[in-house]
Amino acid sequence: MSTLDATRAELGLLVLYLGKAETRDKICRAIQYGSKFVSNGEPGTAQNVDKTTSLARKVFRLFKFVNDLHALISPTPQGTPLPLILLGKSKNALLSTFLFLDQIVWLGRSGIYQNKERTDLIGRISLFCWLGSSACSTLVELGELGRLSASMKKLEKELKNKNKYDDEQYRGKLNKSNERTLSLIKAGIDMVVAVGLLQLAPKTVTPRVTGAFGFVSSLISCYQLLPAPAKSKTS
Repeated sequence: MSTLDATRAELGLLVLYLGKAETRDKICRAIQYGSKFVSNGEPGTAQNVDKTTSLARKVFRLFKFVNDLHALISPTPQGTPLPLILLGKSKNALLSTFLFLDQIVWLGRSGIYQNKERTDLIGRISLFCWLGSSACSTLVELGELGRLSASMKKLEKELKNKNKYDDEQYRGKLNKSNERTLSLIKAGIDMVVAVGLLQLAPKTVTPRVTGAFGFVSSLISCYQLLPAPAKSKTS
């Protein structure tokens, strides 16, 4: 493959990546929380960027609540333990509620719905829903990691005379384990961000701490949305 072909392929992946509304939302999220970190809650340019980017992101998420509503009523994979099913469905319900209420918050902050007190109350309720969904997500990932660990140990015993890393099934489980570990870290970080936005621990989780954690969470999301690299063909 020539340098031009390689560059074209890389640019194609970049176009595919940036063409997703979800990707643009997460890039805006990184800008939002990066600005919150810089401003530390003080008035100025950084705080203005934080507020305007936050409002713009709400447009990207219009009707996004349908995704989790669909996941809520969709069947779960066979063999999933009941506690994990309930936690997963609770996560979908809470996240869908958060995204739905967030649309009302957007209407209020853009001046279409003119009731500031009710808008602020709905915004706070929506953040509690996000906090709850992040907590459920954390527990789901912990449970799934436990299941994966048990199945990997069982597979290791079956492959005791072989190199486990040569086994495609083991490598697949290892990749899933790494993905879920990253999702667990992100869910834990998002819980801190939600606590910061709700000001439940204002002395500990300051705007700067909230901004730092939110920025890291956004980078993780951007990484998770990266397209899988194309497999090179061997002659």
